[in-house]
Amino acid sequence: MQKTLVLCGLVMILLAPPSRRLLLAEPATPLAFDVKLDVVQQGLHPDFCWFHPRVAAIPGAGREGRPAVVMTLQKHLGVSDHYSGLWMMRTDDLGQTWTGPTEIPELAWVMEPGGVVTAVADVTPGWHPLSGKLIAMGCTVRYGKKGEQLSDVQRFSQTAYAVYDPKTGAWSKWQILELPGDDKFNMARNACAQWLVLPDGTLLVPIYFAKASDVPASVTVLHCAFDGQKLTYLKHGDELSLNIVRGLCEPSIIAFRDRFYLTIRNDIKGYATVSNDGLHYQPIKPWTFDDGSELGSYNTQQHWLAHQDGLFLAYTRRGADNDHIPRNRAPIFLAQVDPERLCVIRTSERAIIPERGVMLGNFGAAAIDAGESWVTDAEYMAQGQVNPRGANGSVFAARVRWSQPNDLVPRQAR
Repeated sequence: MQKTLVLCGLVMILLAPPSRRLLLAEPATPLAFDVKLDVVQQGLHPDFCWFHPRVAAIPGAGREGRPAVVMTLQKHLGVSDHYSGLWMMRTDDLGQTWTGPTEIPELAWVMEPGGVVTAVADVTPGWHPLSGKLIAMGCTVRYGKKGEQLSDVQRFSQTAYAVYDPKTGAWSKWQILELPGDDKFNMARNACAQWLVLPDGTLLVPIYFAKASDVPASVTVLHCAFDGQKLTYLKHGDELSLNIVRGLCEPSIIAFRDRFYLTIRNDIKGYATVSNDGLHYQPIKPWTFDDGSELGSYNTQQHWLAHQDGLFLAYTRRGADNDHIPRNRAPIFLAQVDPERLCVIRTSERAIIPERGVMLGNFGAAAIDAGESWVTDAEYMAQGQVNPRGANGSVFAARVRWSQPNDLVPRQAR
């Protein structure tokens, strides 16, 4: 089974034409790109701000054969990490015009006895080519009457998913990804995480997990099957742990050339690791620049962009005249990664979403078509007022436009 998974991973990575499939050394000059910063949505509200904007491309579903782009997002309410049900926006012309935000009734809060509410937060959508469906994946969160998070029951937070059929425009309701009955999976979250579809239609889904909310979490990658409606656990890989503060969380995975890469959040610093099969990983190492100095990304997530000519990391960090921003969570940078040394090439770093006086929230990164990949985020506006440095509650799409066509893009259904 492991050999089959390795082969599937290699097939997925080597989607480029034969002339570009050679596993060459990294170019001396980083891959060039420019950035067009779009404001997808802007609004100031006293009781919420938009949060978690992430996109997925539906190949060929837009105008003139272009992809449609679906953005999922939520309202961040008055209490920390208190989120609404899921909302949706869509563009059929690569961001020139958008519809929404539109609330998705099937994915709204679920009311439980005693005033408890269950939501699904930290959602990342993605395209599943073999089924022609879009999957939105996140984690369940139980809220008390004041918006506080509850961990008062077994399996208090699990990976949840919903399926969108672009042919009918219909969403399924949230479903729970069933995992083995071990107590260590009482919390088992795919949250703010990039996940992968392999050529055979199975998925690699990174999660962080723990037996309780007050113990350090660990990270693993699940191998799952998807039949167009139901996601099924098959097995999981190495369990990566770090007994520092809250442990490891919010892992994201990417495929690049013949390997799989994970980036992982920790309260003190971000970590990375690499695998030949997507399930078994080398020891984690802290993110650094190529000169050996610390990257300075801490207590927040990082995400990937992949181009056949280069691997890229999107992140926030300290040391950018941004100590006035909580956790230094603005601006968002994009830089090329040395995939052998697993470090960020300092000279390639660019700020792609600006710092305008407030922190940027949990963000997303995704390939759109051969010409563009997008990094999306929203300004966290706790008071619903314009910040003196310019923040006004904007939802951004930083459209990374490659200097060379990107062959690692979503494919249409077969």
